[in-house]
Amino acid sequence: MLNQNSRDVEHVNSKSDDDDALKALGYQPTFKREFRNLATISFAFSIMGVCSSIATTFDTPMFLGGPSSVVWCWILGATMCLTLGASIAELVSAFPTAGGLYTASAQLVPSEKRAVVGWIVGWLNMLGQVAGVSSTEFGLSNMIWAAVVVAKNGQYEVTQGKVVGLFAALLIVHGILNSLGTKYLARFTSSFVFINIGATILIIITLLACTKRSEMHSAQYVFGTTGVLNQTGGWNSGIAFLFGLLSVQWTDYDATGGVLEEVQRAAIAAPIAIFVAVIGTGLIGWLLNIVLVLCSGPIDALPGPAGLAMIEIMFIRIGRGGTLFLWVWVCLTAFFVVQTALQACSRTFYAFSRDHGFPDRGLLGTMSVSTGTPLVAVWFVTILSILPGLLDLASPTAAQAVFALTAVALDISYIVPIFCRRWFRNHPEVHFTPGPFSMPGLLGWTANCMCILWTIFVAVILSLPTILPITPQNFNYASVITAAVMILSGLWYFLGGRSHYKGPAITHNPGHASVPAPDAASAHSQESK
Repeated sequence: MLNQNSRDVEHVNSKSDDDDALKALGYQPTFKREFRNLATISFAFSIMGVCSSIATTFDTPMFLGGPSSVVWCWILGATMCLTLGASIAELVSAFPTAGGLYTASAQLVPSEKRAVVGWIVGWLNMLGQVAGVSSTEFGLSNMIWAAVVVAKNGQYEVTQGKVVGLFAALLIVHGILNSLGTKYLARFTSSFVFINIGATILIIITLLACTKRSEMHSAQYVFGTTGVLNQTGGWNSGIAFLFGLLSVQWTDYDATGGVLEEVQRAAIAAPIAIFVAVIGTGLIGWLLNIVLVLCSGPIDALPGPAGLAMIEIMFIRIGRGGTLFLWVWVCLTAFFVVQTALQACSRTFYAFSRDHGFPDRGLLGTMSVSTGTPLVAVWFVTILSILPGLLDLASPTAAQAVFALTAVALDISYIVPIFCRRWFRNHPEVHFTPGPFSMPGLLGWTANCMCILWTIFVAVILSLPTILPITPQNFNYASVITAAVMILSGLWYFLGGRSHYKGPAITHNPGHASVPAPDAASAHSQESK
């Protein structure tokens, strides 16, 4: 009884501290903090969806740069993304709000730049997240139909209508699930990490057990120059090799920051969850990639009738029954990725609307009385995420172009506040107070600089067309769309947005704020005066 009472007191104190920190940032607490440590870590792992992400992106490095590109680009990208994850975790710890890095961006620049920086970062982050939800769900639809093809022994035709129809139905299901209260979302999410990691380890063990040693590829093929196969049609082998970075970069590292107002001890739990998830996903994903390449067989036999190399490798080594059983768990991890991504995305839209970023009079920033969650934002994001998939019926090239927005737009939205923190560090209006999770001195500078340079480098690589010669069908529209989003959002801001949007409602020095604004509207009102 004493222990239970102690836990209850600790919970109350933790919630009070979290709410005080949120009020100091200019926001009135509205969410219920039901995400404890396990649910938060599970959320962070699930958004990265290691085996499902590899399942949907494995073909790109395998068929452009070759097996060695699969293996080395993953660990290279995972290592560099550790600096990005640590930098994001540091900002999330200092600014534990539903807006994540979007909210942080305003505190890290002088007052006259707050609104325009928050506006551009917010739009890039929101559109990148929507593209991520849509593309992951589209990938899940393809994964499910691939299982049907395997079950029918290749004698089944998958049409675009079937893929898009299942895609839309799955998004509706996720919209319904995200309409639950935070308590139920936290309980549901807590199991994700075990299925995610468990499925990956089970696939690794089964593939190794079912593949004869004589049929495994050599170390030179997996790790060496024998495994460098340039199949881009014109790029040099170095560029072809680097195209493998898409697999590890296709991840939303800031998604955990979107649910910070639902997390207990948010300033500590969320950044640690991000950091642990980045390390865990990097190592487990690398092992899975090595085993897939090791057991892949002749590359000419891939990707097989299902159109996905990973399921074909499993089918060759494990057989139909075992493959379908394991593939259910792979699909479940993808299902969990969309579940968590949709939740995080809806919270970002909620935060942007709460700050008067949309001309919706705060509609998307309203909370449901019955569930304690932003239902309007949930369903707005759900319907918005369906649109790119429907576009696939008219133009698959255009749909893929929208999907390609994910990595580039998100990565840019990540590094802007990281850059601003360092660039304006000595400005009299910028007062950055580190949270409980922070990197000291040289370590922090090194991590921040490395992740900025790496992200710019990767954005260039991921913006290149992967196949030469360039045609309208294979042109990579990621950079074009990202630039268009930045330009159009900037024009919208100067032509009308700035009349209602003044930036995230943050006090000038949240670490020492004595009289926090009671809510976002109040903060804006005080600023305008």
